[in-house]
Amino acid sequence: MNLVAKAVLAAVLALGVGAGGVAYMNSSADTEAAKDGTLGLAIKSANGAHAFRVESAKTEAEQARGLMFRTDLKPDRGMLFWPYPATGGKPVEANFWMKNTPSSLDIIYIRSDGTIARIAENAVPFSEVPIPSGEPVGAVLELMGGRAAELGIAEGDLVTWDKAAK
Repeated sequence: MNLVAKAVLAAVLALGVGAGGVAYMNSSADTEAAKDGTLGLAIKSANGAHAFRVESAKTEAEQARGLMFRTDLKPDRGMLFWPYPATGGKPVEANFWMKNTPSSLDIIYIRSDGTIARIAENAVPFSEVPIPSGEPVGAVLELMGGRAAELGIAEGDLVTWDKAAK
């Protein structure tokens, strides 16, 4: 495990709650490591904490593109869609699809309190079928397909990330 991953895991213990009740990680090491444009994200599951480096899709254009056309996703990488600009950052019922996305993804819908509401596992590449959150969410995380099951990540698990990334 590299130093960044260790810092992210250690930061799970330093939880804070920001505007709207979203849980965040607070770690100066994580903020420093974000020089590559990514941010640290951790998921605390029944079998431990799992660290990721994620790209942040913050604008409507970034969120519309997501991971379309990408084939280079690594097991410890992903994309976080947060906040939703069109709603002023308020929770919204989200629908994702896989149009122009050649790699299978796990789409993880995250409530405003940081808990996982739903996991759409192994979303089918290039599908235009909407994949709904099922309830209002504050963020959505995309990971390599099958990763959630591989790590034992489940609905109700806690997701945290660096609030400075907003």
